[in-house]
Amino acid sequence: MRTAAVLIALILAALPARADDTAQKAARATIERQIEAFRRNDSAGAYAEAAPQIRNLFPSPDTFLAMVEKGYAPVLRPRSYRFETAEETAEDEIAQGVSLQDEAGIDWVALYTLQRQVDGQWRITGCQLKKAPGDAA
Repeated sequence: MRTAAVLIALILAALPARADDTAQKAARATIERQIEAFRRNDSAGAYAEAAPQIRNLFPSPDTFLAMVEKGYAPVLRPRSYRFETAEETAEDEIAQGVSLQDEAGIDWVALYTLQRQVDGQWRITGCQLKKAPGDAA
C-alpha cells in the first residue's frame, strides 16, 4: 500500500491547500461512517453519508447500493483501510485520499470528494477508485 500513498500524495499535491484539522477529521468521520455502514449491510446508513446531488442521482438506498456494488465494490467491505492526505479543493470542499485493501487482498487507492452542507455536515460527493500502482492482481 506504500505505492498507493505515493500516488495519492502526487494527486493531492496539485490541489490548493491542506485541509484544516477540524474539517479533515469531520470529513474522515463521514467516510468511516459510510464504510462501516457498508460493512454492516446498512444501505440506508451508507446512503445518508452521500451528498444531496448523489442522492438525486440514486433516489433510494437500494439504487445507491447497487451502483456501489457494480462500480466500487472494494469500498464495500475492505479488509483494511487507511486515511492518507486531505486537501481543501475549494471553500467547503475536501479531497481525502484513502488506501484500502479489498476482501481478496488487492490494494486500491480511493480519492473521496466531500462538501460541507448548509447544516455543517460533510457529505460525500464522489469517489475515484483505482488499483494501487504495482498491484499485479
